[in-house]
Amino acid sequence: MARITALINRKGGVGKSTLTVNTAAITANVLGAAPEGEPNYVAAISADPQGSATWWSERVGEGLPFSFIQTKTRADLDFFPELKKSRKVKHAFIDTPGWMDLPEDERQKAGDPFGKSAAADAMRAVLATADDIIVPVEPEPLGFMPTKDTIEQVVRPLGLPYLVVINNWDPRDGVADLEQTQDFVQSQGWKLANTVIRHYKIHTRAALEGTVVTQYRKNRVAMEAREDFYQLAVEIGAGKKDRR
Repeated sequence: MARITALINRKGGVGKSTLTVNTAAITANVLGAAPEGEPNYVAAISADPQGSATWWSERVGEGLPFSFIQTKTRADLDFFPELKKSRKVKHAFIDTPGWMDLPEDERQKAGDPFGKSAAADAMRAVLATADDIIVPVEPEPLGFMPTKDTIEQVVRPLGLPYLVVINNWDPRDGVADLEQTQDFVQSQGWKLANTVIRHYKIHTRAALEGTVVTQYRKNRVAMEAREDFYQLAVEIGAGKKDRR
């Protein structure tokens, strides 16, 4: 059966799409190509109506090293249980929406934090099949409370393995923001990844240029940018059956 890793955070703009696409690319690189005529061993699925990962994947085109699927309607959400049963796909990464609806009351907040929107239905469908979770967070205090809501209201109650991944840290800004974010995560008792995804312009331009991290030009900066994702893939055990 396929291992399904969901990337979630209630706050938008923390890099869920970037981590979905590039971690899928690294995993596909590690697992190698499937036999001709067979589905790719790795899949990336976007349940995010914004479609950032979709646009990116379309820009890459035939060079995309993994299978890509965009869910477009509620009917498409039936795909996730089928994906879980797949004996061809070994690892799938799912990009999810930030959910905006407020629960109607405290009882609903405790039992179902998503509300009644299409995005909420997508979140439920993804998490019903997920084996583990990555929670990206940027080294920015405004993202701390949405991340706390995500972990305390959604991730921990599920009891699934998870990692908080600090994303888009720019070393040129110094270590203060990074250390503040690490201290906040650790003070909450959350599971923090050792890997930090650093900010590189090559990452921000990749979608426009139609490349994924394994296709960057071979130079020093590109090698450093790729290294972060290789380290993350190793840390989460990408391609393995589970992370437990």
